[in-house]
Amino acid sequence: MTIAIFLGSLLAAMALGVPIAFALLLCGAALMWQMNMFDAQILAQNVIEGANSFPLLAVPFFMLAGEIMNAGGLSRRIVNFAMALVGHIKGGLGYVTIVAAVIMASLSGSAVADAAALTALLLPMMVAAGHDRARSAGLIASAGIIAPIIPPSIGFVIFGVAANVSISKLFMAGIFPGVWLALSLVATWWWLVRKEMVVPPPRKSAAEVLEAMRLATWALVLPFIIVFGLKFGVFTPTEAAVVAAVYSLFVSTVVYRELNFSKLVPLFVAAAKTSAVVMFLVAAAMVSAWMITVANLPGQVVELLQPLLDSPRLLMLAIMILTIVVGTALDMTPTILLLTPVLMPVVKAAGIDPVYFGVMFIINNAIGLITPPVGTVLNAVAGVGKVGMDEVTKGVLPFMFAQFAIMFLMVAFPQLVMVPARWFY
Repeated sequence: MTIAIFLGSLLAAMALGVPIAFALLLCGAALMWQMNMFDAQILAQNVIEGANSFPLLAVPFFMLAGEIMNAGGLSRRIVNFAMALVGHIKGGLGYVTIVAAVIMASLSGSAVADAAALTALLLPMMVAAGHDRARSAGLIASAGIIAPIIPPSIGFVIFGVAANVSISKLFMAGIFPGVWLALSLVATWWWLVRKEMVVPPPRKSAAEVLEAMRLATWALVLPFIIVFGLKFGVFTPTEAAVVAAVYSLFVSTVVYRELNFSKLVPLFVAAAKTSAVVMFLVAAAMVSAWMITVANLPGQVVELLQPLLDSPRLLMLAIMILTIVVGTALDMTPTILLLTPVLMPVVKAAGIDPVYFGVMFIINNAIGLITPPVGTVLNAVAGVGKVGMDEVTKGVLPFMFAQFAIMFLMVAFPQLVMVPARWFY
């Protein structure tokens, strides 16, 4: 009965068009009412405590870093470097997209920001070169979702706070899975364009490649600063977000000199607006999370999944399928906040490594950003690239299926995630 009220109130609110944050508040209040313990003061306290978290400070700083990176010239120089490196290969602009997406993912952690920047910079070039518009947009969208997986990742920060799992370990464990997803895109793009007659641009000379690398050096250094800083305990993930924002600001204003004070104000406002949406979602979800615990919903879910507890791989498969279904209707952040408190007790009862589960869960949610009909990244690419939503959806399908295949391969062989992760630990 408790599960029915929780899901029923949430789905009913969403069906009526209530914003997700308020829908989470409503389903928490419905549970309180059903248990005869409704108290507005408890509701308010949980909302306040939901956002009162030091690790969550990483979210606004990573958002700001992404905004500055795109406006301050870092993204453009990364794309130019990738172009000099692999642009001459057959289908080279697609490989440029993937290489640039991996590098940019290690700077901002925001899929929407990365996808929007790549669309603005590369989609016109790919179409002008003769590549299919829908396929090119689909590749850019699927490359953009690598951002929540390779550190720094806003998704890992939110999951780490919600699940009480080490954010630093999640960051380190996400590096190789992000690379696996990028390689799946490389293989899929190669297969799709092998018969295209698009003539790639001429190969850059060694001097031109070195010059492009020199111009992008300031941008390329940041990922190494973050990874080594986290690995050797120089700073926490939250402090890493501050480092990323300050470094991006310094490079954009002092080194590249593409930003001044008048340009900075809109960037800070945009980052503040985006951060406010995420933080309110987190705060609202705390009410539901608290009520989920009080109503013992995790215990009921554990009982339902009892037959699968002795087979961790089957359990992970079931959880991944559930997350795929939820991800078609919900954005990444509410999915994390909604399912994490329910699933973590099940995962622990089955003896699954929480870090491994966190990585797989975030990968699934990241792919959910390109699954129609809600796919946030699909909407961003369609809007920035002025491409029809149906075209982007059609173009993204082969890349999305390739990424799902890699995800399920990592479900079958957890060593693909955990063995490299322990190197970085």
